[in-house]
Amino acid sequence: MHQTTIKLPKLPRGFWPALPLLVLVAVIAMPQRLSAVVELNITQGTIQPLPIAIADFASDGSMEPDGAREISDVVASDLKSSGLFKPIDPAAFIEKGVDTTRAPRFGDWRVINAQALVVGRIGNADGRLKAEFRLWDTFAGKQLAGEQFFTRPKEARRIGHLIADAIYERITGEKGYFDTRVVFVDESGPKDKRVKRLAIMDQDGHNVRLLSSGQDLVLTPRFSPSTQEITYMSFEGDTPRVYLLNIETGQKEIVGTFPGMTFSPRFSPDGQRIVMSLEDGGNANIYVMDLRSRRTMQLTKTQAIDTAPCYSPDGRQIVFETDRDGSQQIYVMNADGSGQHRISSGTASYSTPVWSPRGDLVAFTKRTGGQFLIGVMKPDGSGERILTEGFHNEGPTWAPNGRVLMFFRESPGAAGGPSLFTIDLTGYNERQVATPSFGSDPAWSPLIN
Repeated sequence: MHQTTIKLPKLPRGFWPALPLLVLVAVIAMPQRLSAVVELNITQGTIQPLPIAIADFASDGSMEPDGAREISDVVASDLKSSGLFKPIDPAAFIEKGVDTTRAPRFGDWRVINAQALVVGRIGNADGRLKAEFRLWDTFAGKQLAGEQFFTRPKEARRIGHLIADAIYERITGEKGYFDTRVVFVDESGPKDKRVKRLAIMDQDGHNVRLLSSGQDLVLTPRFSPSTQEITYMSFEGDTPRVYLLNIETGQKEIVGTFPGMTFSPRFSPDGQRIVMSLEDGGNANIYVMDLRSRRTMQLTKTQAIDTAPCYSPDGRQIVFETDRDGSQQIYVMNADGSGQHRISSGTASYSTPVWSPRGDLVAFTKRTGGQFLIGVMKPDGSGERILTEGFHNEGPTWAPNGRVLMFFRESPGAAGGPSLFTIDLTGYNERQVATPSFGSDPAWSPLIN
């Protein structure tokens, strides 16, 4: 998915009345309410969303107005979904027809309490889609950001995600996560005869594409650091195998065929190894495979079930779940298997641990009192916080900025099934991600290159 980004140089100060197109500048001279958001700690507490106006993007005539408007709608939807922004109803806008060719009438936007304003223009350049935007601080009368993007016409929605990422980063100081994809298990059919297929979609649930036919059972898809490959487990011919799949070309290769069951394959941060759980004689232990040599090394050796391993972002440690203490608990070990120690505490059961891309937290599923909880703790086990609970929540996966989790929730009853949800680290912004069928076991990609 090729796309070009251009950051235009700053224009002379005296050129203010006719500022052309897009200047990327630092966040300066922001009013009290806006600067509070820039400095906001978005990991704790209730957050008051920032009122932001997102004008319908203009077209240069080479694209239908509805097509340009769809891109600005993607921007608004992305920002709203984060819980940090409150797009203002366009019906309240006083100034109409604003775009990137001139400065807005800031007073008209201050009247409706739009603390930031986004304007854009969509066109065609040598057969490529050209998109440009500006982000304005309406109270200070300053431009905060502006960029041009060039990409293939069929990737129009992606332009919206890229613009939303740029706005998110300028106002929060954190990397965005909207230009990403999620691989998951698409489930259809009766509960006792569920067909499970690999599927991939944009993080907002759009552009769903099936990656397997459903003929064979598939489980635990996981992204590589490159975003182009996934690893997963499949029962082709009733034999469990771990596969690598290039999601762009469809090329598939077997990592290995192992006796017994194979669970939860996951890439190392450098993409050179896969860590997984292999069953042998009723027990399961953690193994790592070098993808170049295909050699495996056993990391744990217990008479228990050790599974769901996940590397730390620096590749030095692995978190995993084990029932060696009598119930499922979370352990951490060094990447060579040494230093195994428990970090979860109490009598509840803990499972599906996943290390944050930032390295500061481990997400998990916790089962207690008949409820399934999604929570986070520090890598030493301290600071446990529960973000959401429900009938059956499971399988958290991190957005690449480490601020949002996606998971699946099983609904009860004969007609029930799993659905995908997101929750941010405040625990106050939970949203369902719509999919065509039931969806389970999501894995979030890194930012698309």
